[in-house]
Amino acid sequence: MQLSAGPALPHTRSRGVHWITTAAALGAVVAAVALVQPADASQSAAPGASDKPPAGPVTAPDPAAVTYPMNCAAGAAVDVVSQVSGDLDGDGRPETVVVVRCHSDVGTLPNGVFVLSAPTTAGGAPRIVETLVRPQDDRQISDFRLEGGTVKATVLGFSSDTTPRCCPDMKRDYSWEWRDGRYVALPGPADGSI
Repeated sequence: MQLSAGPALPHTRSRGVHWITTAAALGAVVAAVALVQPADASQSAAPGASDKPPAGPVTAPDPAAVTYPMNCAAGAAVDVVSQVSGDLDGDGRPETVVVVRCHSDVGTLPNGVFVLSAPTTAGGAPRIVETLVRPQDDRQISDFRLEGGTVKATVLGFSSDTTPRCCPDMKRDYSWEWRDGRYVALPGPADGSI
C-alpha cells in the first residue's frame, strides 16, 4: 500500500507572485550590499575624490623643485625673485605663485609669473598649472603680494624697443583671481610713463 501525500499544502505551491516577491527581496539585498562600504574603505578611486580637501595639513609647492620654461642664456640658472603661497582655488591645498627670472649679475632681465600646484604623484615635483606673466613679454614685476585669495602685482613694461631695459617706463597694476575654474587677470587702469 502506498501512502497518500494528502492534499497540497498552500506553502508548497509556487505562484508567480511568490517568484516576484523573492526576486524583489533578493534584488534589494544585492543593492544594499553594493552600496555599503566598510568604514576603512579607500575612496581614492572614486570620481572626484581628488577634489576633496586633504585630511591633514599640506605644504605649499616648493619653487626650487620646478623646472621653469625660461630661455636663459648660456645655461644660466633661474632665480626665484619672489613667492607667495595660499589656497587660491579653494580646494584645500595651497598653491605657490612665483616671480622668476634668469640669473644675471648685471641688468634687469624679464620676469615670468607662474602658479605652482602640488605634485600629482608621491615624490613627484610640483607642476606649473598657470602662467600669469610670460617671460617673453619682456615685463618686470614689482609690489608682488597675496591679498586673501588674490595675487596682486605691479607690471612694468617698455613703451618701445629703444627704451633701455634697465628703466621700464610703463606700469599697470594687476590682480589675478580664481573664477569659474581658471585664473582671471584683472588689469587696473593704464598708467602712462613712470
